[in-house]
Amino acid sequence: MDVVIYFALVPGAIMWLAGLLSGVLPWQHDRGWQLFKRLLSVALVAAGISAAAVCLHVQSLPGNFFSAFGIAASPLQALMACLVQLLGWVIGHFSARYLEGEANQKSFVTALSLVLASVHVLLIADHWLLFVAAWSAIGVCLKHLLCFYADRPFALLASHKKTVADVLADSLLMLTALIAYVETGSAQISVFLSHVSVHGLSQLSSWCAMLLVAVVILKTALLPVHGWLIQVMEAPTPVSALLHAGVVNLSGYVLIRFAPLFEQATLARHVLLAVGLVTCLFASLVMFTRVSIKVRLAWSTVAQMGFMIVECALGLYTFAALHLIGHSIYKAYAFLSAADIVTHTRLQQMAGKAAFAKLSMLLAPVLTMVIVFGVQAVLGTQLWPAWWSLILALAWAPVLWQQVGQALTLRLQLQALLFGSVLAMGLTAVSVVFHLLPLGIHDQPSPTGGWLSVLAMLMLYLATTMIQQMPARLAVLHRSVYAGFYLDEFYTRWVLRLWPVSWGKSTHAND
Repeated sequence: MDVVIYFALVPGAIMWLAGLLSGVLPWQHDRGWQLFKRLLSVALVAAGISAAAVCLHVQSLPGNFFSAFGIAASPLQALMACLVQLLGWVIGHFSARYLEGEANQKSFVTALSLVLASVHVLLIADHWLLFVAAWSAIGVCLKHLLCFYADRPFALLASHKKTVADVLADSLLMLTALIAYVETGSAQISVFLSHVSVHGLSQLSSWCAMLLVAVVILKTALLPVHGWLIQVMEAPTPVSALLHAGVVNLSGYVLIRFAPLFEQATLARHVLLAVGLVTCLFASLVMFTRVSIKVRLAWSTVAQMGFMIVECALGLYTFAALHLIGHSIYKAYAFLSAADIVTHTRLQQMAGKAAFAKLSMLLAPVLTMVIVFGVQAVLGTQLWPAWWSLILALAWAPVLWQQVGQALTLRLQLQALLFGSVLAMGLTAVSVVFHLLPLGIHDQPSPTGGWLSVLAMLMLYLATTMIQQMPARLAVLHRSVYAGFYLDEFYTRWVLRLWPVSWGKSTHAND
């Protein structure tokens, strides 16, 4: 068991070594990238071997989890570690071509390596100080990537706003660790969670839950601190992929890890649910008003993070883990292939915009509802509450929307309907299979919050259909929605008053 625990550190150690070598050795473009890509491959293989070893060892242990020497291992953590190294491998290979000719490639490789190493340590940390240090190090190293183009004011502003949020979050996280230590007399996270499970929620542990909620809001870029996540579009595309596909998702993992605490912290879950729902609704509406592909993807990330927080607040941790993995893979692909998406969008605009049929938008939720409940009936299982099936039906309904136009024949419409139906069936089947995996995740659904979420998702669906069908009637709201209701402007002013900087004035003075 000790060997497995130590081997779980290997991928992170390799990434730390990559950062050290790139920072110390003289940088030569071809040789530097070749060495970095080899280390990425070794780290990915090590993560896969470590995951297999963890899964084999935990089968004979209660709770599918074991901890030693300040390091924790579980199938979920092993799966997440593999995902992080896979994303790092893809982003690293893409960056070698994307950044060709750029002056700061050496610092980019160093910072990227240290971010990947810190994320890996965060995933397996069971000691509060190691956990806090890893999450703080991610923000420090990421700052160098966000400011890759140091002459861009919006990149500097986004980095500054994120730094303020990170400093507040890290301070609250240190306070959480201190309270947990006072409560249990141990610096191990697993001891604290076991204490809460056995002895229930005390006043100190309830404070830990509320502080973690604040940390999650700050780290995940939920409302009202979401603005920096939109403005990091000034950074290179690989940085956007790393940030949106990996870093902001970490709060979802943290909520899953601390599920035993939030199962009993009702107030904390209610706060998470409220913030998550508002963020999801708000960001989804703003996304529809944006034209830039990358900015729309950024607002989509904000909405998806809100939805992931809702899943955790409702006690559906298995869905949150599946959402985390799926969102990471999709956003990495979306950002790294943004040029192809722009080309496809231009071709669609040249061909003319086709509207969606009103009848299909009304009937789509009914059909997806039949599909979600039907797949579960065929498989003979009911792994989540009925109210969550309604939310899934509303979420997947847009894949069945039918376009109308002169170029769209009945055959093409039937093909689109068949494709959408198969896609909804596949998503439901994947959800069922993922719930059956022995990841050690225990769901605690909240019926009251669940039906409230159904109502909120129904309102979002109706608002989306109105935007598609009656854009002229909503034109009066377009400016406010496009501007995000000016929430980020208020947050930016507050940040600059709290922590003034001079680079903005000097930059504009030189123009």
